[in-house]
Amino acid sequence: MTGSYRGRREGSIVEILERANRIIVGTLNKVGGKVFVTPDDKRIDQRIILPKFREKFPANTKVVVKVFDWENLRGQVVEVLGKENAPGVEVRAILRSHGVEEDFPPEVQAEASRIEFEPSEYEISRRIDRRDLKIVTIDGEDAKDLDDGVFAAEQDGGFFLGVYIADVSFYVRKNSALDREAFARATSIYPVDRVVPMLPTELSNGICSLNAGVNRLAMACEMNLDSSGNVVDYKIFPTVIHVFKRLSYTQVNKFLDGDKNLSDCADNLNALKKIRELRKKIRDERGSIDFDLPEMKILLNDAGKPIEIAKRIQTVAESIIEECMLLANETVAEHTLKNKIPSLYRVHELPTDEKIFTLNQLLAHFSFHINSGKKPSEFQKVLSQVKGLPAEKVITTYALRTMQQARYAAENLGHFGIAAKFYTHFTSPIRRYPDLIVHRALRGEKIKNLEEIAKQSSERERRAIEIERETLDLKATEFMQRFIDQQFDGVIESVTNFGFFVELDNGVDGLVRAADLRGDYYNFVESEFALIGQSTGKSYHIGDSVRVKLISANIKLRQLTFELVSNVANRDLIAKI
Repeated sequence: MTGSYRGRREGSIVEILERANRIIVGTLNKVGGKVFVTPDDKRIDQRIILPKFREKFPANTKVVVKVFDWENLRGQVVEVLGKENAPGVEVRAILRSHGVEEDFPPEVQAEASRIEFEPSEYEISRRIDRRDLKIVTIDGEDAKDLDDGVFAAEQDGGFFLGVYIADVSFYVRKNSALDREAFARATSIYPVDRVVPMLPTELSNGICSLNAGVNRLAMACEMNLDSSGNVVDYKIFPTVIHVFKRLSYTQVNKFLDGDKNLSDCADNLNALKKIRELRKKIRDERGSIDFDLPEMKILLNDAGKPIEIAKRIQTVAESIIEECMLLANETVAEHTLKNKIPSLYRVHELPTDEKIFTLNQLLAHFSFHINSGKKPSEFQKVLSQVKGLPAEKVITTYALRTMQQARYAAENLGHFGIAAKFYTHFTSPIRRYPDLIVHRALRGEKIKNLEEIAKQSSERERRAIEIERETLDLKATEFMQRFIDQQFDGVIESVTNFGFFVELDNGVDGLVRAADLRGDYYNFVESEFALIGQSTGKSYHIGDSVRVKLISANIKLRQLTFELVSNVANRDLIAKI
C-alpha cells in the first residue's frame, strides 16, 4: 500500500516473505522457569523463548538459536558457544551471527585428506621448470598460507620479474566438494584472534602453500620490464618451483637498511627494490591514489585478552610485494582481455557526483577543493596537500568513503583507485575464490556463471570485512576498559545529530553525546559537518582537535563513550596553512 505524507511517498508492509535472520546468537537466561535468549543484535529487542530447552547451563552462556516461530518468537538451541567473555567465545559469536562456520563439512574434509602431499613426477614433467630460480616468499612472521613467490634480476638495461602464484586450480577442480565449499565461503576471513580459511589446511598450509625447500606447482607471470619499469613482454604459464628461502617483512627491511644476513638473496632483493621504486613512480604519474591510512593492530595474549594496540604502517618490504602483485594483476587482466578469455575482473568505478559534492563541502572548511572528481589524480593531489595536518586522517578517511566500493565483475570496468585500465585478482587463490576462477580461465576452462561468482564473491568479501571490523571493535573496547576516567587527545572524525565521534591516536574511537555538551543546546548542521550551539554559536566541527575523558567502555555494544574536557579549536588555523 502506498500514500503520501508532506509530499513524500510512503508505503506499508503488507506481508513478510522471508526473514533475514533465521539464526540468532544471544545469551541464555532463565526467569520464572522459562528459558529464553537475549539476542546480541540490538535491532532485535525481544527475547526468544526456548520451550524445549531442559539442559542445565551456567549464567550468561552464549548460544546459537534457530527461530521456528516468528509470530511468538520461539526457537531451539543449535549450538552452545560457551560462557560469555570466555576466551574466543565472543569472536565465535560474531562469526555465527554472520552465518560463518569454521569447520569444514565432512565430505570437504575427506576430499582434502585425499590430496597428495607432494606434486607427482608426472605433473612436474608436463610443466616449464623454474626450480633453478632462487624464488623467495616475503610475508609476515606468522603467515602460514604462502601463495606468492617472487624473483627479479637486472638484465639488458631493464629487469626480469617473475611472480609465481600457488596453482590452487590444479587441486580444487570444478564442481568438486572443495570447489563448492570454496565458492560458498569465497574468501578467507581474518578476525582478530584467528583465521577462517577458504580452503582446508591440507591445501592452504600444505600442498598449495609455497613453502621453502619443497616442490610446488604454480602459475607464473613472468615479465620483462624496460629501464623505466614498463612491461615490454610477458609470459603466463603453469610451472613447478622450489622456493629458495622464506623471508619475513622484518628480515627484508633489515637487509634494505644494511643488514648483511641475506647476502644469498641480495641480487634478487636489490632488483625487487628498484622495480618497486619504478612502479610506484609510474602509478604516481598516472594518478593512483595512495590513502596511506595506518591499520590498527591489536595484540592478544594466550588467553585472547588484548594487551596492546599498535599502528601498523606499511614498510618498504610490504610495498615491494604490493607493487609486484599489482603489476601481475594488471598484466593478467590485460592478457585475458586481449585474448578474449572470459574471466573475472576487480573493478572500482568512478565516485558519484553526489559524493564528490559532499566531499567538497567538507574540504571547503579546510580551503581545499576537488574539481570534477573524475580523475584519481585529483584525489591524490588533495591527499598530498593535507599530509601533516591535524585533520589529515579525517580528510583521508572521508575521501576513501567517497569512493565506490570495489567489487568483482565479469566485465572489465577499470580500477579508479589505482588508476588502472585493466585489473583483476590473480595473486591469492588460496584465500580468494575469484583468483581461483582467473587461474581456471587462464588454463582454458570455460566458466559459465561468471556473473553469479562475481556477485557471491563481492557479498562474501563485504561480510568478511564486517566481521573483521566487529572483532577489532570488540577487542579495542575490551582493551580500553582499563583506561576509564583517563583523559586523551583526539580528533573529531564524524558528526551526527546525537553527538560526535572522536578518534584517539591509537585508532580507537568513541562517542561524545550532544546531550552531554554543557552550556548550550547544539544543533546538527549537516552542510557544516558540525554541532553548533543555538545560543552561543560555539561549534564542534569534523577535524577539530579535542581532549576527552573516557567514561564507559561497553563490550556488548562494542562502544566507547567520552566526555568532552576541552575543545582545541584548530580548524581556523588549519584553513590558513
